Amino acid sequence: MTLPAAGSARAARYRIEHLTGFGYSSPVRRCTMSLCHRPLDDARQQVLGFGITTSPRGRLTTEIDPFGNTRHVLTVNETHDTLEVVSVSTVEVFPSPTLPQCLGPDAWEVVRSWSTDLASWQFTHPSPGAGPTPALTGFVSELGVQPGSDPLADLVDLASTLNDAFDYVPGSTSVDSSIDEILATRRGVCQDYAHVMIAIARSWGVPTRYVSGYLHVEGASGGPSGPPGTATHAWVECRIPQLGWVEFDPTNRTLTDHRYVRTAVGRDYRDVPPTRGVVEGGANSRLDVDVRVTRLADAAPPGTTPDPEGTARSG
Repeated sequence: MTLPAAGSARAARYRIEHLTGFGYSSPVRRCTMSLCHRPLDDARQQVLGFGITTSPRGRLTTEIDPFGNTRHVLTVNETHDTLEVVSVSTVEVFPSPTLPQCLGPDAWEVVRSWSTDLASWQFTHPSPGAGPTPALTGFVSELGVQPGSDPLADLVDLASTLNDAFDYVPGSTSVDSSIDEILATRRGVCQDYAHVMIAIARSWGVPTRYVSGYLHVEGASGGPSGPPGTATHAWVECRIPQLGWVEFDPTNRTLTDHRYVRTAVGRDYRDVPPTRGVVEGGANSRLDVDVRVTRLADAAPPGTTPDPEGTARSG
């Protein structure tokens, strides 16, 4: 089965508003947080505008992590019992390239030669959230999942198989869940689908990385295997001979296209959480997140009035 990418004739432009709110049961004296909200600038997309505001105000510094992601480090040195972080991005996503039906006969040999490539090492070996387990071994054996004669076709089939094997059930796992949980229950969310595909593809020797970002859902609902109104999302990139990094979304049984906005890449979710930090005080905390992805008129400059028909939300 193939996974056709729904291409776009021209670049798609989006406005992304990402609101994160923290509430604390007792005052926080100070906090330091790493924010991974700025979309990537690369061959697939261009950031036309980006900004972060916080309440209370704090000190923001910028750094680039080992995977090339932009992070903002927020330090608030005043007592507070709530913290609000709002990031706003304008991003242009370029049309997806046309992929061949198959690769050359030596493609798997090329993949296997990358096992000694130091630049690919971190994406070909297990990571904390995407590594081999007895449950994964049993799952692979049960479904008969194994590489065949063509890496691209095999990865397409793998993504399709995982989509058939699992049910998308929001709340069935958490960001700390291991892949054994989705393998036991066959229920999970996009992060879990991605982690299982990463673990299997790496076991084949394919350099594979986790992608976090946003998905613009056109119209009022998503597909039958994905949640309606999805905004934040996770998927997978695999390095393939002749093609470079190719993106697969096993949650929605598709290759990625102009609807996907990439924020960060890493070995698994633990490398790219949108927010991570430490606080002094605070006791118990509550987290609220609201994300809005709005498609703008493709040919218009940033700031164009958004089309309310094309808004996806998640909270």
